[in-house]
Amino acid sequence: MNAVRVLMVLVAAVAGLLAGAPAAWQRSQPFIGITYFARTESQPRPLRMHVAQIDLQAPGIRFKMSPPGGDRETIRQTTLDFARQERAQLAINGHFFLPFPSEDRTAWAVGLAASEGTVYSAFEIPQQRYALVAFAEALNIDRENRASIVHYDPAFPDGRQVREAVTLWNVIAGSGQIVTNGQPSVPAYRDDHHFDGALEPGGPNDYSNHRAWADVPTARTAIGLSRDRRTLTLFTVDVRGGSDGMRLSEVAAILIRDFDVFDALNLDGGGSTTMVMEGEAGSPSIVNISSDNPGGRSVATSLAVFAQRRER
Repeated sequence: MNAVRVLMVLVAAVAGLLAGAPAAWQRSQPFIGITYFARTESQPRPLRMHVAQIDLQAPGIRFKMSPPGGDRETIRQTTLDFARQERAQLAINGHFFLPFPSEDRTAWAVGLAASEGTVYSAFEIPQQRYALVAFAEALNIDRENRASIVHYDPAFPDGRQVREAVTLWNVIAGSGQIVTNGQPSVPAYRDDHHFDGALEPGGPNDYSNHRAWADVPTARTAIGLSRDRRTLTLFTVDVRGGSDGMRLSEVAAILIRDFDVFDALNLDGGGSTTMVMEGEAGSPSIVNISSDNPGGRSVATSLAVFAQRRER
């Protein structure tokens, strides 16, 4: 009888563990060098996440950031439209941008930006009133798909140079580095190296001047690198359609735990968060649910990824 009771206790314990265990990632490999993951969760709140991991050494992989244009720095368009225009297999939204909110056709990208070797947006400095986050780190992918985190070089006042000995080719930036050397590093921007920038026009003052931008669950877009810099990880989480969003600390934790990300940046989120993927019929579509509109928000920049489809 005791043995039966012990067995029943063990069965109940295992059932309890399974009930509380995180859902498994659904995994597919639609293109050579690209692995796509999707997952829904109920804890710590309802979540729907989409992740793409890219083997930077796989044949056929290449990238393109939105190019410069217009009377500011870029001509706004949705990530879906950019993917269609470039005939890309995968794309995510990129930089924060200003003015915001705005229906203007053009925008300033916040942070270092380059498209195929043309650097068109500088690191933001405190004196610029539209600097959402000053000196925020950026991620560069050169012509040979060598990717690395790059940093502002104060020796160059124009803010278009980096400390690292790399060739800037396709560069994306956000609000800062949330994973550094395999550890969470969500910044507070209250030190001598990272100053708070004011928003213009207007805008919620606590967004850049406090940690509210990091601690409120919302839709997020992030980009990360593995320790050997061979794997690039693109991450989105929704805040609509049964998903309640994530804090940046939670994004950092899942990137480290589930995807072995060694360094990662937080990109523009909220209504801008978009991941686009080409379907089997050859047409791209949004895989997440935009909180802005079904076709996605018109943003300043997106990162397009090109790959070869796997043969059936």
